Amino acid sequence: MVNRKLAKLSKFRYAVLAAILLILSAGLVLLPKYEKHEGINPEELLSNAISPERYITSDQLANRIINQDPSLLLIDVRTAEHYNNYSLLNAINIPLKNLLDEESKAYLYQDAYDIVLYSNDNFYADQAWVLCNRLEYKNLYVLKGGINNWFNTIINPPKPTENMPAEDFELFSNRKAASMFFGVAYPEQAKKKPVEVKKVIPKKIIPVKKKKKMPVEGGC
Repeated sequence: MVNRKLAKLSKFRYAVLAAILLILSAGLVLLPKYEKHEGINPEELLSNAISPERYITSDQLANRIINQDPSLLLIDVRTAEHYNNYSLLNAINIPLKNLLDEESKAYLYQDAYDIVLYSNDNFYADQAWVLCNRLEYKNLYVLKGGINNWFNTIINPPKPTENMPAEDFELFSNRKAASMFFGVAYPEQAKKKPVEVKKVIPKKIIPVKKKKKMPVEGGC
């Protein structure tokens, strides 16, 4: 019963997000032609929004974190309270309501990193992605399934049953190794010294400089 309610709530939230996207794009289409506005056109925004390429899976992200990918920048768009309770390694907290603040721009509007936005599920991270994409910010991704899916796949990977194919056992083995990297202890590892994971201070980020618009030439 609880699972059904959660599934209905999730479907409702995504329906709301889809409606917001449609309203946003419709409003942009109806803007007067002479009215100038920054960002990509609504058709391109919708095309980007429905593309599955904007998602990164928990397995892909775990692999990049474990290999200390220097081009990775994690942005937690949840509230400060949720961020302080649990966050991904070296993630920066920029709550959704502060996403467009001037101090947030240095992290989001740059081309030195691949930015991975995440929330508890996809809902708020998707909204953050739409806002940033509308402003033509580059290298944006959303963690598919958010923190909830991260826990269900990397931190607490489900053990395959005997009748499952070999690929599932290999995937479980990789996820189990990843969970140990992130601090999960298994009975067979209890006597071994846990792996110490150092928290890395993010490098200084240099925002992209906008090109100055040339004055419109004309005369009487």
